[in-house]
Amino acid sequence: MRVTIASPLVSYTRAREVQAAGETLAAVLTDLDRQFPGIRFRIVDEQDQLRRHMRVFLNRNELRDMNSPLDPSATLHLVQALSGG
Repeated sequence: MRVTIASPLVSYTRAREVQAAGETLAAVLTDLDRQFPGIRFRIVDEQDQLRRHMRVFLNRNELRDMNSPLDPSATLHLVQALSGG
């Protein structure tokens, strides 16, 4: 599956786009962490939930459930929400 990487996470992957395998969001994030150690912790918190500032989209549909099934032909987008004032 094609995965686009949020700019703040490119320091882990050294690329804006990578490939990862998995049938669920959790599995793809685990595969990303296998390839790029430490990246999963930046996306998922200690309760195994997506961090509040992270957004994950499968094509144009936002995912929040770690068990969401994924279509391997789709594109997964990891986006970091902007905050501040």
